[in-house]
Amino acid sequence: MILQSHGVKDLKVVEADHRRDELEFMNTLKGMTELKTVPQIFVDGKIIPGDKPGCFDRLDALREKDELKPLLANAGVVDSEVDLPPGTYDYDLFVLGGGSGGAAAALEAARDKSKRVAVADFVKPSPQGTTWGVGGTCVNVGCIPKKLMHIAATKKEEIHDLASYGFRQKSDGGEVQLTHNWQEMCSSIQGYIKNTLNQGLLDGFEANGVKYYNKYATLKDRHTIHLDDGKGNTETVTARFILLAAGGRPNNGGYPGANEHCISSDDVFWLKEAPGKTLVIGAAYIALECAGFLNGLGYDTTVMVRSMLLRGFDRECVDKIDAYMQKVGVKFLRGCVPDRFEKGSSKKVKCIWKVAGEEKSEEFDTVLLAIGRTGEAQKLGLAEAGVWFNPENGKVPAPAEQTNVPNIFAIGDLVENRPELTPVAKVAGKKVATRVFKGDLQAMNYRLIATTVFTPLEYGMCGLTEEQCKEKFGDDGYSPYTKEVKPLEWSVVPHRAADAFFKILVDNNTGKIVGFHVLGPQAGEITQAMAVAMKMGVKKEQLDSVVGIHPTLAETMTMMSGTKIVGVKCES
Repeated sequence: MILQSHGVKDLKVVEADHRRDELEFMNTLKGMTELKTVPQIFVDGKIIPGDKPGCFDRLDALREKDELKPLLANAGVVDSEVDLPPGTYDYDLFVLGGGSGGAAAALEAARDKSKRVAVADFVKPSPQGTTWGVGGTCVNVGCIPKKLMHIAATKKEEIHDLASYGFRQKSDGGEVQLTHNWQEMCSSIQGYIKNTLNQGLLDGFEANGVKYYNKYATLKDRHTIHLDDGKGNTETVTARFILLAAGGRPNNGGYPGANEHCISSDDVFWLKEAPGKTLVIGAAYIALECAGFLNGLGYDTTVMVRSMLLRGFDRECVDKIDAYMQKVGVKFLRGCVPDRFEKGSSKKVKCIWKVAGEEKSEEFDTVLLAIGRTGEAQKLGLAEAGVWFNPENGKVPAPAEQTNVPNIFAIGDLVENRPELTPVAKVAGKKVATRVFKGDLQAMNYRLIATTVFTPLEYGMCGLTEEQCKEKFGDDGYSPYTKEVKPLEWSVVPHRAADAFFKILVDNNTGKIVGFHVLGPQAGEITQAMAVAMKMGVKKEQLDSVVGIHPTLAETMTMMSGTKIVGVKCES
């Protein structure tokens, strides 16, 4: 951030912990500089010396001695626009992308009524022709419709619990049974998205003086944006600052027949017909969430998995999710990848794959590909503006949200090595706005960002997994505390088990909680509260001293110490 505030151009930041060869990289760096710690700062190929022997310089010492600015200038790394008048542009800030992050940045910037702010958002149809309104992935084809369909599925699951609470159908006295109408559910969800979220955002832009372009934006240079409405009409505008917030789109893996016969998460929430028998291909959270709600709504659902589920999450928790999904009816094809897709004879799509060289196939009404997403960087004309990007993943390196071109910023799913989460993009977008217009140099903090996977058994987590604890602290450097529990609402239901689960991971050296994991109903609500405590550095002994709210599932995390009393079936 200090270097960026001095107008350094083409700043490259190497985050060692994001490299697969981290250990080798650090050993090589140590061999070059004889320093064991990072960050290490190089200007024009030479490391900036520290005030203390064997220690990197924090830059602030150089800045306080008025030595940093001339050092950078002499090295020729300062952007040519530094110290020049701002110039005359159509807009002070132009945002490419009207998703959660881009919208948050635009509206934050528009608080200053002297600033001219604009947003361009244009959705190109998916291979299946699906398109949607302003608001980005989260609002239209991500978090919001996903969570609502998850809620619908959990409500159906809860119907089976009603008999234990005395509910019966009046007609025959049997257990409560309902039918589900896909079209009616989608109509309700889509109506909420269009009438409340899409329109609400447009109304917000208008009320705050933000110019909205329903046009596809690309860069012509570092200050010029080309706009295309898709109907043959184009125009160009200029801006002092540009924010890239175009996110990403699903990829189809390059499998033959995928574009013709398969859908993605861009399509599933806008299907006009019920999906029927469905194959979900993928093992990350999008695949498992979609498989979970489709199965829960009553559709025959199979997940094809190449290797492990939810890579990067706590393995003990993932294994419990795996078992629970199988228990509620989700089927798995493991160790498989598709070979190709063809038109089916009895159903819409035929999926062909191989096992030990032998070709297998099955037909489905719907095949949903959830095998990854690619950033939109290659489609934005970034090369014209001199902005670096990674052509392999379509993402932009943007340390502290600034690209290598000092007046161009990037946030959200478009940025390399950042969590692909809506709240992350929103906070980062607001940070950019306050930085460029108010001089706020406090960087976005990407540590301890909580998240929840909305699988049938919800999974909330914050901080480290147990695997990461072992790697960071060693087997004896941390302590895990776990507890299985049956939520009260399940206690009178015979077919329910003690499937809820808590795990707390503690750094033995400091006593601080470094990892929190919970499986069960409303896991996200519980995790959000714990994330605040972890941000404040909560210790295990402090959590133990909290008086829980009884009876709740969340109180379990205040009772994670000691040993179970023999013969006692309830805990208080």
